[in-house]
Amino acid sequence: MKGENELFREATLRICGNLEIDEALHALLIYLLDFMPVSSIYLQHYDDAYHSMRTIAYSSESGYGKLDLLTPLSETAREQAVNAPHHQDAFLISEPMSHPVSREMTAFHGLQSSSVIVMALRTGKATLGFLVLVSDGKEKFSEHHRSFVELLKDPLVISMSNALKHREVLKLNDLLTDDNRYLHSELRRLSGDEMIGARFGLRDTTQMVHQVAALDSPVLIMGETGTGKDLIANAIHYSSARSEGPFVSVKCGGIPDTLMDSELFGHEKGAFTGALTQKRGRFERAHNGTIFLDEIGELPLQAQTRLLRVLQTKEIERVGGVDTISLDIRIIAATNRNLEEMVRKEEFREDLWFRLNVFPILVPPLRERTVDIPALIQHFISLNAKELKLASIPSIAPGAVESAMNYRWPGNIRELQNVIERALILTPQGPLAFEGLGVTTPHAVAPVESPQLESYNLDETIAHHISRVLQVANGRINGPDGAAQLLGVNPSTLRNRMKKLRIDYGRKTQKKTDII
Repeated sequence: MKGENELFREATLRICGNLEIDEALHALLIYLLDFMPVSSIYLQHYDDAYHSMRTIAYSSESGYGKLDLLTPLSETAREQAVNAPHHQDAFLISEPMSHPVSREMTAFHGLQSSSVIVMALRTGKATLGFLVLVSDGKEKFSEHHRSFVELLKDPLVISMSNALKHREVLKLNDLLTDDNRYLHSELRRLSGDEMIGARFGLRDTTQMVHQVAALDSPVLIMGETGTGKDLIANAIHYSSARSEGPFVSVKCGGIPDTLMDSELFGHEKGAFTGALTQKRGRFERAHNGTIFLDEIGELPLQAQTRLLRVLQTKEIERVGGVDTISLDIRIIAATNRNLEEMVRKEEFREDLWFRLNVFPILVPPLRERTVDIPALIQHFISLNAKELKLASIPSIAPGAVESAMNYRWPGNIRELQNVIERALILTPQGPLAFEGLGVTTPHAVAPVESPQLESYNLDETIAHHISRVLQVANGRINGPDGAAQLLGVNPSTLRNRMKKLRIDYGRKTQKKTDII
């Protein structure tokens, strides 16, 4: 017969020899079968939120596994479970029906004719859970069995603690996954066909996005500050096969030169003063996804050299490291600077320019897509009104939309958004006017070819816009390049809106003429 110390050592090895709690329990059960009449083992945790005993793992001769099984407890049983005496860790229960907790638990699991050993797994005053050993039949366990099980408290506490922490990590991971799904869906909602202007001022740009999205070729997005280059990059990523992977955005102009290598490529512990831990860089975090290098023209020449290597080899090395890390990434860059001119001035590497300029996309400034301004105004009013917690969306002053369409907007969409936010702050009840909020005479351009709109209200502005689109579509509503398609709405929706605004369309006008 093995000595008690040897039994303890062998049992401990089985408990701590597997990170999976159910497999550890099963290994313990198989070992205990040689000298104890145990038929099954349960690991349980009292869930205060549900006033229930939660079984998280079990083992029997026929099998084992992880569980998430709640057993409701009566008020009497809950009190006994919470206030179990601390002078003894393990309890021998020969008559389970005589104890509230064991009676309800054995009844729930169909183990009424059993002997039970229950051991509270505690750390200090906190009770983590309970180990329950069950034997078929009454009075199967002895005091010797109970005292031996009590010796296993410490390794079982460690195993239980690890199991509970692991469950919490899995729960948090599930929540994070759900959050990521939501964020992905929101970003998709703001990209692709639903991007404001996708069917009008950004139509050509949107077509280019769809063309290149399915490929892994580098993309260079060019445009003035505030034109929405980041949204175009988002649209490319979330329209591609990499949409489930990370999208990592880097503002190259916002990283100090001394930290550039560490931020982009990461560093090893001890690589430099202050490098207390290993750190993954932005490129490494973008593995299996897309990295967006905004303001690429601000990248120092030294960093340009290392970026060129990444583009050529798809490999990096952390600062202070010797291991080469292979990456599966797509690179999208953006700039508001003239990179060709920078190449001539030797401020930007020519070979990097050729590598990045595989598929250039030019985002037009707002002054070249004035047709999108009414929709953008409505979008930003709704968005900012919600953020400012306004009770209702204020109206727009007569002529304000036309005034905005005649302004050059040197700050592009970003300036428009700021102007609207200021207007909402100053006149939250409306009507919203943009005079004196950036729309100034020095930047004014000739009015868009249209009747004077200074006295038009919002419905009149919408009616005028629909009429202009109908002219472009030669009066057609349905079909390719019809007014409905150009406006991005269902033809029946457009007809209903036209009817409400009293806009005649070809078929109806022809019918009137025939009657006359």
